[in-house]
Amino acid sequence: MQPLIFSRSQARRIILQASGLARYGQFGTGIDAVYQVIDHLGFVQIDTNYVVERAHHHTIAARVPGYRPEWLGELEADGRVFEFFTSDAGYLPMNDFRFSLPVKEGFATNRKPLTSAESRLMSQVLDRVEREGPLMVSDFENDRVEAGSGWWDWRPSKVALERLYVDGRLMITRRKDFRKVYDLPANLVPDDIDLTMPAPAEFARFIIRRTLRALGMACVKEMAWRARRVKGNLVKTELEKMVAEGEVRTVTVEGLKSAPLYMLASQNTEAELSGDAFILSPFDVLNVFRHRLRDFFNFDYQIECFVPQPKRKYGYFSLPILVGDTFVARMDAKADRKAKVLIVHNLHFEAVMLNDDATEKIIAALKSFILFNQCRDLVIKRSNREDYVKKVMAGF
Repeated sequence: MQPLIFSRSQARRIILQASGLARYGQFGTGIDAVYQVIDHLGFVQIDTNYVVERAHHHTIAARVPGYRPEWLGELEADGRVFEFFTSDAGYLPMNDFRFSLPVKEGFATNRKPLTSAESRLMSQVLDRVEREGPLMVSDFENDRVEAGSGWWDWRPSKVALERLYVDGRLMITRRKDFRKVYDLPANLVPDDIDLTMPAPAEFARFIIRRTLRALGMACVKEMAWRARRVKGNLVKTELEKMVAEGEVRTVTVEGLKSAPLYMLASQNTEAELSGDAFILSPFDVLNVFRHRLRDFFNFDYQIECFVPQPKRKYGYFSLPILVGDTFVARMDAKADRKAKVLIVHNLHFEAVMLNDDATEKIIAALKSFILFNQCRDLVIKRSNREDYVKKVMAGF
């Protein structure tokens, strides 16, 4: 079967529709829309950075008008989503729970052998949760003997809890203050959820389908990134079979030199974009792979909180701003929740022309983002385009 051929503009539309950014409110509104976002993307990454609202809430709010952070906790309490790892920590649909089992098995079997003291502590910690119910790290006495230099410099009981979590003997929920609560899977996983361990080939196909559904089109390396516990070249092997079976198509993007690309045969390729503006989290699925932003969007983006301050170009926590299929700016922002002010340390506009319609949509996105961050006012301290800033501020 011949590869599907798209222009780069068509590819961008396909990618944005797959990631839920073809239009604002693509999945609807309310708590059910939140579930639809998580179910469609398969994974919404968690991050602790609280300069602006945390990444998992930010990713959902960019797609669900009127989003309320408490909805995520309600979905977790109802057994519709759960927290675990794929490539990073994130929220996943509970219907995918059985596909977390190979990851858990991988954590348990691939770590270095535990000492007898470590194994004994894990048994003691698990026993306490079984007897007492859900517990937090603060429920355990400070068992650090000396200043540690081990895993994240955590004290032993914290390490034990996290090991029990990643190997599947405990699960996590969150308090409103974002602190972890450790509980037994039997208390959190609904009775009707399939707990059968998937065969390796089935797991590989699951990863392929999930990745392509969220990214629109992807190469093997991007699929393998979400399948770190798949052994050998199983993703590539199963992908080739899926191409032969017609479930997956090969893709060529005109003018793009990249690794071979693939797409689900069922992927919508006729998506239209609304031209809405989106202020995105650095950890949004659209921004996960830096090379994709360069290849498809001609946007060279890097989150600079991990960059030494003297080498930062745009700011500590710079947020990409997308209008239609074009990244038009990046905004280094901080929510001063006490003063109710969203402070923009730097609003850097890309080398694109903004018409009045695009400016109005940026203003609308900013207003939503301000309210989402529990603020009322906006202060922009610096920009490379004062003319654009004046137009934006005129809308407030």
